[in-house]
Amino acid sequence: MAANFGELVLLLGDHHIPSRSLSIPEPFQRMLVPGKMQRIICTGNIGSMEEYKRLRDLVGGASSSVHCVAGEYDLGVAGGESSSSSGGGGGGGNSAAAPPSFPQTKVIQLGQFRVGIIGGHQVVPWGDLSALAMVKRRLNVDVLVCGGKRKEGVVEHEGGYYIFPGSITGAYSAGTPNVNPSFILLAVQGNKVVCYVYEMKNGEVDVSKTEFSKQ
Repeated sequence: MAANFGELVLLLGDHHIPSRSLSIPEPFQRMLVPGKMQRIICTGNIGSMEEYKRLRDLVGGASSSVHCVAGEYDLGVAGGESSSSSGGGGGGGNSAAAPPSFPQTKVIQLGQFRVGIIGGHQVVPWGDLSALAMVKRRLNVDVLVCGGKRKEGVVEHEGGYYIFPGSITGAYSAGTPNVNPSFILLAVQGNKVVCYVYEMKNGEVDVSKTEFSKQ
C-alpha cells in the first residue's frame, strides 16, 4: 500500500480514554491495523499508557515513529493533577497508567514539507487561523497540525495549510458537546500530499479527499 501511495501518516488525537470515551469506534478500529502506516502524528489528550502503546503497535512498536505533543489534559497528568484526582491505587500505579510526557510543539519532515504539531490549547481562541498563523511562522513550517478544534479537515490560509484531525473517539469539549469521531490519513509523495478525512456520520464512515502540493 505504501509503495502505491507514498509514505502513509496517520493523524489523530483527543482520545480522552477513559475519561470521556471508552474506546475508538469499532469501524475505525477495523481500519487502523498494524503495518499500514509508517508514522503517526498525535495532537495529545491520549488519556492512558495503554492507548499510547496501541499507537506504537500500529507502527511496529517504534516510539520514534509516533510523534505526539501535549494536550491540555496531558499537562495535568505531567503536573500530577490526574494523580491527585484519581481514585484508588498508589502514586506508582497512576504513573504507570499515564502516557509519557510530551512536548508543547514538535516539528518533523514529511517529504518536502516541514510539519508542525500543536495541541491547540495554547491558541486563544482555539482554532483561530490568525493566531495559528503566528504559530506556523514561529515554527517555520509549511503545514501545521492542530488538535483541540472539534471540526476536522484541511484549511488553506495565507499560503499555508492547517490540518485539524478532530477527536478519534468523538470526545466532547466544553464548547462542542456533540462531536463526530474522525481521523486523517496523509499520503505523502515528495512535494505532494493527499489528505483523506475519515468521519463517523450516523454510524457510517464518510471519507473526503483534499490534495495540495509545494511549489
